[in-house]
Amino acid sequence: MNYTDGLGYIAAALTTCSFIPQAWLTFRSRDVRGISLSMYGAFTLGIALWLGYGVMLQAWPVVIANAITFVLAASILVMKIALTQKR
Repeated sequence: MNYTDGLGYIAAALTTCSFIPQAWLTFRSRDVRGISLSMYGAFTLGIALWLGYGVMLQAWPVVIANAITFVLAASILVMKIALTQKR
């Protein structure tokens, strides 16, 4: 692994791991009132596009980080939609 990839993996780990506490809190509390549907929709789409970009470039730090973040963001987005419709 070269320094560029190493830097990418460190950046990917930090940004992805920083997202986990918010996702965990949302899953645990099921409180989505403070989450903007339009922001999370745009964010999740953006992550999906970054994931596609990483796949096309075979940039594995980008692929791995965005695959994990996409799963977390999409889960929160689905929860936001489902719990908002119940109210």
